Amino acid sequence: MRERVAITGLGVVAPTAIGALAFSAALREGRSGVGPISAFCCEGFDTRIAAEIASSRLCVGDFVVPRKMVKHMSRATQFAVVAAALARRHSGLDARDVDSERIGVCIGAGGMGPVDMDMISSQAKAIIEAARLDDTSEFDIPAFARAYGRRVNPIVSLRGLPNLAAAHVAIQQGARGPNSTITTACTSGTQAIAQGMRMIQQGDADVVFAGGTDAMVNPVGVLGFSMLGTLSRANDAPAAASRPFDRDRDGFVIGEGAGIVVLERESMAMARRATILAEAAGCAVTCDAYRITDERPDASGGARAIALALADADASVADVQYINAHGTGTLMNDRVETRAIKVALGIHAFQVPVSSTKSMIGHLLAGAGAVEYVATTLAMMDDFLPPTINYEHLDPECDLDYVPNYARGKRFDVALTNSFGFGGQNACALIRRW
Repeated sequence: MRERVAITGLGVVAPTAIGALAFSAALREGRSGVGPISAFCCEGFDTRIAAEIASSRLCVGDFVVPRKMVKHMSRATQFAVVAAALARRHSGLDARDVDSERIGVCIGAGGMGPVDMDMISSQAKAIIEAARLDDTSEFDIPAFARAYGRRVNPIVSLRGLPNLAAAHVAIQQGARGPNSTITTACTSGTQAIAQGMRMIQQGDADVVFAGGTDAMVNPVGVLGFSMLGTLSRANDAPAAASRPFDRDRDGFVIGEGAGIVVLERESMAMARRATILAEAAGCAVTCDAYRITDERPDASGGARAIALALADADASVADVQYINAHGTGTLMNDRVETRAIKVALGIHAFQVPVSSTKSMIGHLLAGAGAVEYVATTLAMMDDFLPPTINYEHLDPECDLDYVPNYARGKRFDVALTNSFGFGGQNACALIRRW
């Protein structure tokens, strides 16, 4: 019989709040973190709104030793480092409680690319300098190499490596055990927590910092998703733009942030008399193997992930009392996810409240699943159901209880959290009251 995995700490950096206590309050309030983009000039963009984290609300240097290390971190890495520090503080874990070689890290992160404004700016200047402005339309590679060497700081380039969030979390937390990075688009954070569970269950670690982070509110991120037709264009009403499961939804709102949980072996958590918040009880991952932008219309991949997560936790369909949905607000995702829930749970689906916290915080991409895992755990601890705000009009194909507009007081003991990503990735995790 495998040892149970305890959740003992929660850390979150979200558009609506920083820290578990404040985030729980924001969820209960139904607060929106969406507004006009302030990070850069987006004049002429089809989408000019996002769920940002104001720099004035977060002093990263207060969480980093030595402070000068901040300059080596991308924005997404900074979020992860802060969330990990908050999670450790929440857990009460002391360095004397565990061998550093038995502390693991698993972080879901976005892919390598231009990740921050300074990196985008310096690379763009090098490209412009190397472009030949004549009718040959050729690109001068040697000139680009010279310009790149002058304009691009090598440390800035290094920031884009996907594994650096996990590396910096390990450095700051003294975690010398297994270290992994999961890059599976929108399921990254959930899969990272699943991998963290496995590290403990397989005996590879006693404690794992697991979660996800992303920061794609930049011109490349916004333009890229806008060109795919996946972003909301409700620029005149930012707070009402993210409307999962609503008939008039027109896409997701891009967001940024990080969520980290401290996972522990049950016996260790009990030995150090930790406050156990909930049990990381089950998880499952599947792939549609269909299209990179579309989910299987029959929802079989998502439904199978839900069924396998239940089996992994030795739980039944009737045990499920709440689902934190992937719920992006795109036409296809919300309909297919609704179908997946009904296929997996059968008639019980109509008895289970389902809500999307993306209605409040936007879509955090690689960080989404982890922040939603934190949200679900907080809701279980504090006995409430987070709302799906901006829900006004019924879509006949989305016919479940989406906890519309207002949080609902309710005790629940078993919850699922879904993540479905580009490339056909599906992940589901089950959280159980301790």
